[in-house]
Amino acid sequence: MTVFDTTLRDGEQTPGVSFSTEQKHSIAAQLSALGVHTIEAGFPASSAGERESVRAIAALDLDAEICGLARALKSDVDACLDCDVDLIHVFIPTSDIQRVHTIKKTREEVLASTSAIIEYVREHHGQCMFSPMDATRTEPAYLLEVCRAAAAAGATIINLPDTVGVASPTSMATMVRGIAPEVDAIIDVHCHNDFGLAVANTTMAVEAGARQVQVTVNGIGERAGNADLAQTVMVLESIYGIKTGIKTEKIVETSTLVSRYSGIPLPPMQPVVGENAFSHESGIHSQGVLANSATFEPGIMTPEMVGHRRRLMLGKHVGRHAVRQMLLDAHLEVTDQQLNLVVEKVKAIADKGKRITDSDLYAIGEGVLGIEEGPRAMDLADIAIMTGNHMIPTASVRAIWQGEERVVSSVGNGPVDAALNAIGKILPAEVRLKDFRIEAISGGSDAICHVTIAVEDQKGRIVDAGASGDDVVITSTEAMVNAINLLYRF
Repeated sequence: MTVFDTTLRDGEQTPGVSFSTEQKHSIAAQLSALGVHTIEAGFPASSAGERESVRAIAALDLDAEICGLARALKSDVDACLDCDVDLIHVFIPTSDIQRVHTIKKTREEVLASTSAIIEYVREHHGQCMFSPMDATRTEPAYLLEVCRAAAAAGATIINLPDTVGVASPTSMATMVRGIAPEVDAIIDVHCHNDFGLAVANTTMAVEAGARQVQVTVNGIGERAGNADLAQTVMVLESIYGIKTGIKTEKIVETSTLVSRYSGIPLPPMQPVVGENAFSHESGIHSQGVLANSATFEPGIMTPEMVGHRRRLMLGKHVGRHAVRQMLLDAHLEVTDQQLNLVVEKVKAIADKGKRITDSDLYAIGEGVLGIEEGPRAMDLADIAIMTGNHMIPTASVRAIWQGEERVVSSVGNGPVDAALNAIGKILPAEVRLKDFRIEAISGGSDAICHVTIAVEDQKGRIVDAGASGDDVVITSTEAMVNAINLLYRF
């Protein structure tokens, strides 16, 4: 089973997403390191910039094959050839609704164009993928006729796309079973997620005989997106036992990279890679995973397998076992009676609708134990921000780090980003920002805000802390400092 990634082509067609050249190179290198078999780098004929980008990615000499997309036009194919890609992917609409209203060709003309363009590709290149676009809305007998013609003309891979996401898992499997035995080519599938069935449809296609799957990182793409790489791969690997060649431990870092570059944040409940995928709040769940992680996790997929971390979370449903463990992790040992008091205080705060951070828990624990706050690794002494609509936001920070005064400055995408970047430069080792949340506590332009920040150190430890105030930049900086102090207390 091979994985064909189209994040840089279909994924970039997500409304509002446009990767820079440097970002495309970075994503391509990450995808290759992840182990995808083929990277669809773009559509060279669409613009001069796109052609240069595809050519540059093909020249990176990555382990993955590089693919260029082309319509059934010789000029499009020539653009791919000019980029020196490893695979040329040609497509033509075959459903009546697309054939009539987009290319205005008869069925016979589409058949002729299919054979002609594939033959042209094979005259100049060793590999050709063919897609009968909107296959799932194409009349089955005609779809089979087109696919047979494509294979006869030399297509090495035939991709069956569910272009507008209308297939059901059963119909997808039926389509693949009807075509796979009739053509001498690898069957590939490209499923869109309009009804949330892209991963299910892709999985059923594999059951029916597909040997390659098309995916995007985080499922980005046109409209509701495509089959998600992480979900598809882990379903195949963990549930079906099918080897995909993907280095699954790199899945989360790949997802994070694409989320950052695309500007599309991951929902906490996103399967496999979301922040809550391996997080537990409920008392019985937390107790179970502390005893055996497979009690309330799949077991056949662990956080370590995908590069994730397991977390115990605080909230109104939290249990005593989780609270005790979290306190022990911070070297706070409590008696059963003290533990009951801590849990009671945590739930009282949660019942008011407030999110409870690790910092809140440790403050409660220290209060119950009668422990005074120990020395802090970092104290913020002063911060100055310069920003405007015609200048790069710059922050200068003066802080006391383990008793020593340090002054640093940094730029950022905005004043908050600049301030947090400056704080990060003070530290002896990199700390990664995992989550940033801001909420207004009161109304009006002078509202009091509350900022919650989660950070992760190089050992994979994650903590979160918060701060409140009437200045977003200062409050964000204080929350960051509070989170850093938590990391360095362990």
